[in-house]
Amino acid sequence: MTAARAGDDSATGGRLPFAATPSDVRGRGFSSRASLPVMEGWIDAAVTPLPPRAVALADLAATLAEGVVLAAPLTAPGDWPPADRAARDGVAVASSDTLGAGSYNPVPLPGAVTVAAGEPMPPGTDAILPVECIQTDGPFVEALGSAAPGEGVERQGESLRGGTALRVAGHRLRPQDLGLLAALGIDTLQVGARPRVRIVLAGGPRSGPETLGAMLTALVARDGGVVELVGPLPADRAVLAAAYAAPGADLLISAGRTGVGEDDVAPLALAAAGGLALHGVALRPGDSAALGTAGGVPAVLLPGEPMACLTAYELLAGRAVRRLAGRDPALPHPAVPAVTVRKLVSEIGCTELHRVRRTADGLVEPVASPHRPGLAGAVLADGFVLIPADSEGVPAGATVTLRCFDGTSL
Repeated sequence: MTAARAGDDSATGGRLPFAATPSDVRGRGFSSRASLPVMEGWIDAAVTPLPPRAVALADLAATLAEGVVLAAPLTAPGDWPPADRAARDGVAVASSDTLGAGSYNPVPLPGAVTVAAGEPMPPGTDAILPVECIQTDGPFVEALGSAAPGEGVERQGESLRGGTALRVAGHRLRPQDLGLLAALGIDTLQVGARPRVRIVLAGGPRSGPETLGAMLTALVARDGGVVELVGPLPADRAVLAAAYAAPGADLLISAGRTGVGEDDVAPLALAAAGGLALHGVALRPGDSAALGTAGGVPAVLLPGEPMACLTAYELLAGRAVRRLAGRDPALPHPAVPAVTVRKLVSEIGCTELHRVRRTADGLVEPVASPHRPGLAGAVLADGFVLIPADSEGVPAGATVTLRCFDGTSL
């Protein structure tokens, strides 16, 4: 089972919080909201990694772009190179045979063997003379320069010794990793699972299902999941509850119908499908997100407004996907220090995400307030700055942590 059953927290020996009678916030508003750390803690307690999968090295190359992470530490099975070999093209010689050789004193090399870079050293040789240091006269080869022992040779184990730790669990594999592993003779790897993530688009066209579906599908794939997209479904409690509780998923993500409007029935549907643990988070945008279980697996409800949906996915749902996939649950966006052009205003008691861009002189400035909806600001932004709940913001000229949207440190 990938998550604790409703009410069970096997990771801590305690009980996951579930509301005995879920509060209906429609038309009333939220009486309180959980802090972001409380929501993260619930996810960490409820979600454990799926069992790893064994994948042939030959099959991994096509999936690297989606991200493949090691499920166990990797060590070198033997020395690399496994034997002394030529480090360059030339002639393999016994270095002692080249003593005194020069352009005015050619020395015959009766045992010389022409080799290419990477070929094993022939028996009785310990150096490589480059081609410009030899001359041929019919079948005879002569040295025009001397070679020291080991010159032009890559010694056994020079790059790696057997047993050397190569990568830790959770490392995201790269093309160069696959190349070395193939050279070392490793043909199968234990890698992170690909969790099955059901995305339910709740509430019909007013929630922008095309926008949310495209965005969430890409985000889940980035974090290692395989998407089953359902909907859009009507704002009907029974219909949503049935979709939530249907078998076949490792994680449920629902988008839309989480707020205080009359047709915001997703939290009540989740309660019927399994359990509603927390509804409402001190996060802007994204404050109507919710957590719980459906059909025995973790569930995350995201707001229907696109920017609020993106924020709540990155900080909550994405964390659950990454944990299931055996990845680092922290934000996948590189963090770099940056200096603000002007003050970033925030409200105490609420974590706020400010979309920002870099200026020509390398500072950062906001492109949209956390209060402003829509994805245009996120598209124009280079990244975001999170202002913690205990802060009223940061002044102009302050150093902040910029999280880069494009996966690079700019």
